[in-house]
Amino acid sequence: MALQFNFISSMLIILLLTISSAKAQEAGGVGGRGGGDGGVIDVVAKFGAKADEKTDLSKPLLDAWKEACASTSPEKIVIPKGTYFLSTATLDGPCKAPIELQVEGIVKAPADPGAFKEPKWIAFNRIENFKLSGGGVFDGQGTIAYKREGCDKHNFCGSLPINLRFDFLTNAMIQGVTTKDSKQFHVNVLGCKNITFEHFIVSAPGESPNTDGIHIGRSDGVNVLNTEIKTGDDCVSIGDGSKNLVINGVTCGPGHGISIGSLGLFKNEEPVDGVTVKNCTLTNTSNGVRIKSWPGAEPGSPIIIDQKYCPWNKCKINEESKVKLSNISFKNIHGTSALPEAVKIICSATLPCENVELIDIEIMHSGPTGPAVSQCSNVKPKVSGKQNPTACSAPVPANPTSTS
Repeated sequence: MALQFNFISSMLIILLLTISSAKAQEAGGVGGRGGGDGGVIDVVAKFGAKADEKTDLSKPLLDAWKEACASTSPEKIVIPKGTYFLSTATLDGPCKAPIELQVEGIVKAPADPGAFKEPKWIAFNRIENFKLSGGGVFDGQGTIAYKREGCDKHNFCGSLPINLRFDFLTNAMIQGVTTKDSKQFHVNVLGCKNITFEHFIVSAPGESPNTDGIHIGRSDGVNVLNTEIKTGDDCVSIGDGSKNLVINGVTCGPGHGISIGSLGLFKNEEPVDGVTVKNCTLTNTSNGVRIKSWPGAEPGSPIIIDQKYCPWNKCKINEESKVKLSNISFKNIHGTSALPEAVKIICSATLPCENVELIDIEIMHSGPTGPAVSQCSNVKPKVSGKQNPTACSAPVPANPTSTS
């Protein structure tokens, strides 16, 4: 599948998605740097950290970080091979020189969600020229959290800890590490500029709730390259204020696909601008690439696909979205759909979609209900090239089902 969204006025969004059985090959440029040729600080040798799965790594890690952050030359902190227990850690900047955290071992979080006072486990805050590397694993031990009742009945999901938070970083590289079984989002990127994830791995069971792989908000210049994400929610989710993002060579699935949104729920949301998704392989996902907004919520100017997005029925489903959608093209989309509704362009009756193009679409579905169909609401797309299913050929139900 290849999707392309072009926005002419206040934003430009390009989404190119390739779905096939082969893994994506093309890589892209990387942004950010960190570390250097300066000193090496071993948390075991210098600060007495123990890989016994019970001694808290928090103090040795924070002591090592304090020393490295105060250095005027580049420093590298090393967590050697072994399995460590870490209650929680917030690694704050600004630091005086580039800094690298090289995690070679397995770092485990407390299994009990009640052990956390804040919705975070490990946080990196206000750092310039940072690198996280080493081939290690951050294990959130989320199994207990997954067994709790779902988010549709309770609001506890937002209070569960995120494995890795990157807040207000500039020029950062996250390379060759794994985040596993987070209790909530695996990664949250907020207010960052020029941050790259490369050869990054996200792993959680397909039924794990609200465990987005990488969530990006209000950040400029985020690259997700040659990364493998297997989780129970969105592989990559993009919130308001995100711009100049590149998602290239990502293997996604299981999960919900790659999503912009949901948007339009809160006041003063910022536009999404300049997103490129290409050469990605999606397998066993509930969606491909999608754009979603809440109905009956706050107005704004980001780009939306599903304008009736209403998870767990927590919205005004009978109202229309106030988010404007225009100047969009879907181009070179090829693949198979698990559901007959292979194409769904559900737009707002209050603000219908304008200038939408469907170019060379070929999506197959085989099942007892028949072949793939294409549904459109409040939109008159321009069509060219091959169209399978025929564009907008199927009726839209009175109450279309929202995507996950």
